[in-house]
Amino acid sequence: MLLLWLAPLAAQAQFEHLPGPLQRAIDSQRLPPANVGLWVQRMSDGAVLARLNADQPYNPASTIKLATSLAALHELGPEYTWTTEVWATRPVRDGVLRGDLVIRGTGDPGMVSEEHWRMLGQLRQTGLRRIEGNVILDASHFELPPGHPAAFNDQPLRAYNQLPYALHVNANAQRFRVRPERHGNGIDVTVDPPLPGLTIENRLQPSRGSCGAWQRGIRFDADPEAQRVTLSGEYPVNCGDYELLRTVLTPEANHAEMFRLHWSQWGGELTGDIRPGVLPVLYDEPILRHTSRPLADLIRVSNKWSSNVMTRHLLLTLGARHFTPPATLEKGQQALLESLRGLGVEVGGMVVDNGSGLSRDTRMTARQLGQILEGGWQHSHRPEFQSSLALAGLDGTLRNRFRNGSQRDLRGQMHLKTGHLNEVSAVAGYVRTQGGDDLAVVVLVNDPRAHQGLGRNLQDAVLEWAHRL
Repeated sequence: MLLLWLAPLAAQAQFEHLPGPLQRAIDSQRLPPANVGLWVQRMSDGAVLARLNADQPYNPASTIKLATSLAALHELGPEYTWTTEVWATRPVRDGVLRGDLVIRGTGDPGMVSEEHWRMLGQLRQTGLRRIEGNVILDASHFELPPGHPAAFNDQPLRAYNQLPYALHVNANAQRFRVRPERHGNGIDVTVDPPLPGLTIENRLQPSRGSCGAWQRGIRFDADPEAQRVTLSGEYPVNCGDYELLRTVLTPEANHAEMFRLHWSQWGGELTGDIRPGVLPVLYDEPILRHTSRPLADLIRVSNKWSSNVMTRHLLLTLGARHFTPPATLEKGQQALLESLRGLGVEVGGMVVDNGSGLSRDTRMTARQLGQILEGGWQHSHRPEFQSSLALAGLDGTLRNRFRNGSQRDLRGQMHLKTGHLNEVSAVAGYVRTQGGDDLAVVVLVNDPRAHQGLGRNLQDAVLEWAHRL
């Protein structure tokens, strides 16, 4: 008989600091209260309006990017930039380098095709036209243990699984576009960027079928060693164009192919190979320093679109800046925790792992996430931090939410970071209430069914309740 009373009493105790509407929202999703961490705090006076299991560690998924990006803003400043250096091992004479060209990266998280193309254009403008040695890719600024992009979920071709690399271009991702021919007689496949050493075998056949099949019926296979991609299967021509963002080369091979593509576009010549290596100490000055976009710009990409690779580069940069290069994961973890502690966050029990949320080991409490949001709100760089989060119903990972029914007035009223893994659903950020207050809201759901819609349903209920206050 005693056991029959204990369960309802325990649930009642858990719900002690939770308003009725939020209790009913959890009950309606049939979620055990122990699987939910929740924190709602008013920014003007610090009053906590709702909390549940506030000090229980949960996997926060990508909401931990709030911690990494705030620490980066705090330690590095919004104007911080990354430098990619280009060195010559011998003097350039009459536009010819009879030696090696060394490209040394520091982990620029915003090095995309356009930036890389511009960097090689600047290199041509120095007068260099022909490289008769090799191009050496020096990524030694990051000192990381061996890893594999398949380690997290056995999906090595997924762009979100790519590991850090100090000379990434496009975060080592390629965009494959599938397009039916005009009269439906065939299927065209193109890749962006058009890497010269990448072979595409297009075995797709046109068909008349459903558009709901996985990847619209496309089988995608890649052989990184051979630098070959094969697309096969039957593609329904009535479904129109389709895109796949995938990674099919090693980071070194991707950068090498990008160099060949852009150097030739600028009229440059290369007679040697492109390979990994380390800059020899020969000269005091590089022949070119390329500067990245500032941190304030880049965290808008990493947070709004939840880029794991970019955020992992932020963590490593923190470690190298707080201590000394080379950057290591351990330095980054320690630097992040020390930065958060300095911002008033209680970091006890927090497990950072890689700082991006792509981890089964990361742990954080709802209260700690609330403290991070409070620290961001009080920070002098609050405008940069807040504006880096997705705007409800308008951009980033929230562009397709809050568009229908009673939730339409939530559009534009919330700056949020979402998080999603199997068995994990999370959201954290700032909500503007109808009464004009600003709230920090955190919802962490760790449950076997969290990723199947229950977590998102609870998020919506909590966010809508907060906005109606």
